[in-house]
Amino acid sequence: MYNELFGLGFLFIHFILVMIAYKMFGKLGLLVWIAVASVLANIQVLQGIELFSLQATLGNTLYGSIFLATDILVEKYGKKTAQGSVYIGFFSIIVFLITMNLALFFIPLNDDFALLVNDSFKLIFGFSIRIVLGSLVAYFVSQSIDIRLYGWIKSKFPQDNMLWLRNNGSTLISQAIDTSIFVLIAFIGTPYNLIQIMFTTYILKAIIAFLDTPFVYIAKKITPLNIVE
Repeated sequence: MYNELFGLGFLFIHFILVMIAYKMFGKLGLLVWIAVASVLANIQVLQGIELFSLQATLGNTLYGSIFLATDILVEKYGKKTAQGSVYIGFFSIIVFLITMNLALFFIPLNDDFALLVNDSFKLIFGFSIRIVLGSLVAYFVSQSIDIRLYGWIKSKFPQDNMLWLRNNGSTLISQAIDTSIFVLIAFIGTPYNLIQIMFTTYILKAIIAFLDTPFVYIAKKITPLNIVE
């Protein structure tokens, strides 16, 4: 149960960091968080772990925190600002992929440490084109759908006591779309069991979506300090 308990703490640390970013920097803090989390999630996804006797990857909690941040942006600043955050996250991923893959073309120093670092860089940043494409398409489509769904649900149920519906309704649907797009692009035609990967990945994302609901309520009441204008 170590991974499960540590993973729960890992998740809440990310949510708390989102709250801190919002409290200190307001809207800017959420935009920065989305950019940073988009990059880090694409690194963490390479690490496989076991949760509840099922194979999973890291990156789901960071990715879930992006949906939390965009939901807060829609709730407090509107769809236009939230959609802008999707462009920022998308651009951040592209910059990360381009710069780190270009770095692989340098010839390293001929010593053990430099060669070890270079091999590690190739392993971590030499992503398969299908994984990269799947990640980019899934991110852009699912985030855009999440924002539009949240805005639509809010127009139908604007009451504060329906905040849970806006948050969970938009995220659960958009995460299903995200998972399907990524798995199909990245793994179709491989020996992997696509249905099992989709199911286990979505269940983890659904749990994360439910657990982030109290933090949306907390963010609703936060007055940002906006220490950077």
